[in-house]
Amino acid sequence: MQLSHALPIQAILPEVCASLSQASNLVVQAPPGSGKTTVLPLALLDESWSQQGRIIVLEPRRLAARMAAKRMADLLGEAVGETVGYRVRLDSKVGPKTRIELNTDGVFLRRLQRDPELKGVAAVLFDECHERGLDSDASLALCLEAQAALRPDLRLVAMSATLDAAPFAKLMGDCAVVTGAGQSYPVETRWRAISPQIRLDAAVAGVVQDALLETEGDLLVFLPGVAEIRRVETLLAEARLPASISVQPLYGDLPGAQQDEALRPSPAGRRKVVLSTSIAESSLTIEGVRVVVDSGYMRQPRFSPSTGMAKLETVRVSQASADQRRGRAGRLGPGICYRLWAE
Repeated sequence: MQLSHALPIQAILPEVCASLSQASNLVVQAPPGSGKTTVLPLALLDESWSQQGRIIVLEPRRLAARMAAKRMADLLGEAVGETVGYRVRLDSKVGPKTRIELNTDGVFLRRLQRDPELKGVAAVLFDECHERGLDSDASLALCLEAQAALRPDLRLVAMSATLDAAPFAKLMGDCAVVTGAGQSYPVETRWRAISPQIRLDAAVAGVVQDALLETEGDLLVFLPGVAEIRRVETLLAEARLPASISVQPLYGDLPGAQQDEALRPSPAGRRKVVLSTSIAESSLTIEGVRVVVDSGYMRQPRFSPSTGMAKLETVRVSQASADQRRGRAGRLGPGICYRLWAE
């Protein structure tokens, strides 16, 4: 497959293909912006072992699955649902010619429960596997079990930008690790520690207004959840920003058309502020973003032994997540990241 411009992942594709022709498992470590999510699966289409079934690419979020499928289809000059399709909760676009299928972790886990042998699947690629979750961990465990007992020909690939590769390689049978270079620009970090007396949404809204005055380009703002997004949206509306600046929310349950609007590049002479949950932390490049404002918090499901159920808790982001967020500002050019905590 020929691309109109080179991506860093292309330098390691021969090594990836050679490794998978000799062994079933592989760990791929490549920084954000290298092209591993979209270009690497396409490179596997011509391999002899991949002719036996579909290549499943697992994404932690529905939006990432949809947008990655669209990007891959664009690279092939096709519509989504032809060679590349996706299957997420309440939405799917696949067809009889589909050879690469993007799934969310939960959808794939239910498939595994119905079909532990994974008939018609040649490979499973675990994208952003540093984002550990019950569904993704269970899926990897069941795939390794299926590989050992039923499908020695099944290929399993763990991919991430910030992954600690050694434990994953050991778990996957001491498999090979292929490391690629990134395509990122320098990002200046500006620390803006907030007082405990100030509400998080008010502090974020203030930093956003400062960033609009101090910087150029679109802003990507990371907030813990939808409630905080709505409060910051209200505060920015009350601040009466210039008419040339639009504020766009971005979260998992937002209708697809509104998600697409948030991801679309700003017209000439306009700027946008995208208020997002951790949905935009990985696997997505939002055109035009040169500035990131990181609240430092996210929501994660935590199992409660007292109820036997998982509930969402607001927690501090990990170092890996903070680095992923910061990297969003340096995907298309030099950027700036405002962190709302002390250095």
